[in-house]
Amino acid sequence: MPRVHFHEDLEALELDVLGMGELAERAVERAVGTLVSRDEAEAAAVIAGDDEVDERYMSIEERTFQVMALQTPVASDLRLLSVVLHSNLHLERIGDMAVNIAKISSSVRDLPPSGVILAHIQEMSDVVRPMIRTAMEAFRLRDLNLCLRLPEMDDPVDRLNIGMYQEVAALASDPETLNWGLRMLLVARQLERVGDHAVDIGEQVGFLLTGEFREFTDASHPVHLAPDG
Repeated sequence: MPRVHFHEDLEALELDVLGMGELAERAVERAVGTLVSRDEAEAAAVIAGDDEVDERYMSIEERTFQVMALQTPVASDLRLLSVVLHSNLHLERIGDMAVNIAKISSSVRDLPPSGVILAHIQEMSDVVRPMIRTAMEAFRLRDLNLCLRLPEMDDPVDRLNIGMYQEVAALASDPETLNWGLRMLLVARQLERVGDHAVDIGEQVGFLLTGEFREFTDASHPVHLAPDG
């Protein structure tokens, strides 16, 4: 019977991590949306909503350590618990990125924006949010191929982030819009970090499936992973 409860606990932890993924993705979507809408109430709601993300994060972490302490997990179970802990942390950090974007949105509400840069930011968001979903699907389905897609998905995010500097420099003739644009560089950096966290979750799922931890972005060690067993 204890083992039955153990596996029920594992399943509950997995479901909660998947729920965290949905919360984190939605927070990023809403935060970026406030840059266009300039909706102060919505920005405040995104910031306040981080309390739920933090509470879920703490609950998952505490229950994971409790399972480790009270049960005797075998190697494969320990891998799963490790991935739960690491993925949970990455998702909490993504929630923090959304909060940062919402705070920046509030701080620039009275500054004149650039439509070109807003489109640029939206494009970055439209790339990183599917990356979160892909990482979560890889975890849910135990799909190594989905894990390995994440670095390729991340490439446009890095290019867009670099391209932001040129877009912002073009605003130099208008000090107020330039001030707004400089804050958008911070937003782009936050979105780039969201993509990085999604890749990191994919690496964790790769470890779960193969028993080998490999950084997907480490060019000195090409990724050749195969499912364990």
